Amino acid sequence: MKMLIVHKIVLMSLLTLGIVLPASAQDSGQPSQESLAKLANKKPGYSPYAGRDFPTRPFFGDTHVHTSTSFDAGAFGTTLGPGDAYRFARGEEVISNTGQRVKLARPLDFLVVTDHSDNMGFFPDLMAGKQEILANPTGRKWYNMIKAGKGADVGIEAFFALFQGTYPKELMYNPGSRGFRRTWDVNIEAADQYNDPSRFTAFIGYEWSASAKGDNLHRNVIFRDGADKAGQVEPIVTNPPAGNPDPAFLWKWMEAYEKKTGGTVLAIAHNGNLSNGLMFPMIETFGKTLDPDYVKTRARWERLYEATQTKGTSEAHPYLSPNDEFANFELWDIGNLDLSRPKTQEMLQYEYAREALKNGMKLEQTLGTNPYKFGMVGSTDTHTALSSAEEDNFFGKMATAEPSAERLTNTFAGNKETGLAYMDWMVSASGRAAVWANENTREAIFDAMDRKETYATTGTRLIVRFFGGFDFEPSDANHRMPARIGYTKGVPMGGDLGKAPKGKSPTFLIAALKDPIGGNLDRIQVIKGWVGKDGKTQERIYDIAVSGDRKVDSDGRSRTSVGSTVDVANATWTNTIGVSEMITVWKDPDFDPALQAFYYARVIEIPTPRWTAYDAKYYGTKPLPGTPMVVTERAYTSPIWYSPKKAPNT
Repeated sequence: MKMLIVHKIVLMSLLTLGIVLPASAQDSGQPSQESLAKLANKKPGYSPYAGRDFPTRPFFGDTHVHTSTSFDAGAFGTTLGPGDAYRFARGEEVISNTGQRVKLARPLDFLVVTDHSDNMGFFPDLMAGKQEILANPTGRKWYNMIKAGKGADVGIEAFFALFQGTYPKELMYNPGSRGFRRTWDVNIEAADQYNDPSRFTAFIGYEWSASAKGDNLHRNVIFRDGADKAGQVEPIVTNPPAGNPDPAFLWKWMEAYEKKTGGTVLAIAHNGNLSNGLMFPMIETFGKTLDPDYVKTRARWERLYEATQTKGTSEAHPYLSPNDEFANFELWDIGNLDLSRPKTQEMLQYEYAREALKNGMKLEQTLGTNPYKFGMVGSTDTHTALSSAEEDNFFGKMATAEPSAERLTNTFAGNKETGLAYMDWMVSASGRAAVWANENTREAIFDAMDRKETYATTGTRLIVRFFGGFDFEPSDANHRMPARIGYTKGVPMGGDLGKAPKGKSPTFLIAALKDPIGGNLDRIQVIKGWVGKDGKTQERIYDIAVSGDRKVDSDGRSRTSVGSTVDVANATWTNTIGVSEMITVWKDPDFDPALQAFYYARVIEIPTPRWTAYDAKYYGTKPLPGTPMVVTERAYTSPIWYSPKKAPNT
């Protein structure tokens, strides 16, 4: 294995990864697919960039944002609507829900407003004092509590009532009702209004929020289409009698939508860590045994998984991966979503992405399809309409947790019956969805998500390329445009290697570039998972590139820490350790061509101050004992799969 770590100016680094500059710095025109196809059949000319037909840019966005029309966001004081969310994401300064000026350091490339379909639009009407709501005793009580400054109490009461099935039916906004339809129209019109192809993409979407007895099974539904198609339907809900918490109910709706409109949708599951063992079942789900139809249907509709967000990171867990020193990261593993049931260790294997990727291969061996063959994204799940994932500019999960002198010591959510609680300091400033595409449009970004050419970050905007094949050589890491080599010799993240040629092992070309305003890079790792000949799942971590003069041991690991330059008291750090860029070619030294496997890259930054350190410095607040003040930002690529029985890209 040859390792190459280089330092260059940002422009040269962008070229090294095969990236073109944004539209503001270049001609924004894109050659048509027909033109590119013709060029591909001609002998290349002098310019290596002419006729380039592979995805050239990473677009950063958020596929999970709630506004005032979500029942819980509105209950907790969010007043900003869908239009405000899109304006903020594209770089405009807005006034937050608590009256503070706020603006992103850098605009996003795309955003999906995913308001909860259950009771969509109720709380804006409650706040407005609609007479039909006030005529209901519970509605009147909640309205009076809000006017008395007890809106947070209303939020908690309504939140638990909805998940436990005790929410007043008379106050439920369901499909077919005037309030529900009006709200859906407002959301899709806002997306179309702010969608600006080549500059900013505003997707239509919603969240299907199944939480049977508080166990999280939420999915975000994203449309490739505009209002002309999305407006022909209404979202479905999860609560009976109008809805059903079984994900199969959602998949049937998605299929019906595509048949009716000719449109296209996908679903992204999230927060498996709060499902109490229900997100990635292996035997049965909702009283039904897993069968070939279930695994095939799930694989069709759920192409991506949200591996990191404000309510914790669901990539891996120390209990499941005891040899992974980076697995203990921003964990929420106390209980389910409403903390009505404590977490047990037996539940964990059905909640985390890495374990699901392994178990999915086992299911494929018995049922014919891998239902957990998903790509990775990160997003915020903010309920403030403000997609803020910057540690030094974090506006919290809820409006009640926007920046204040109290939020380091406040309780985020608690359950009096079980005594379990999450504190505000546990909320993560995470994450971002990164998508490799040729242009900033709904179609291009959606298609990249559909083919899983995506990666998740915990908020940072580091750039990662990951290719797999059988013919990469160490010298490929020296090429000025490794992306051209990557697409020529192999498949990108989200792809399939197929059966190995006789005598060959998988090789990978991996490149990473630091966030220009973030921390330097500590290391690049490859995480491999496979099913052994005994039918048991296994995993292994390889440190394939490390910064500084550290060494990689014979077992493929570097146990030496990169160190830390964080000054917690002043919430600062220096980039005097780590490196700005890494690129290398790695060959699997333990490959067995007869065994199924997956590989994904994890890129780790050097430690930097967490949002809690910035709060403590700004407000002079003393954090509670145990509050983390340092964070190691990271990225997780979508996997590349190897199968001894399949051709490439199947």
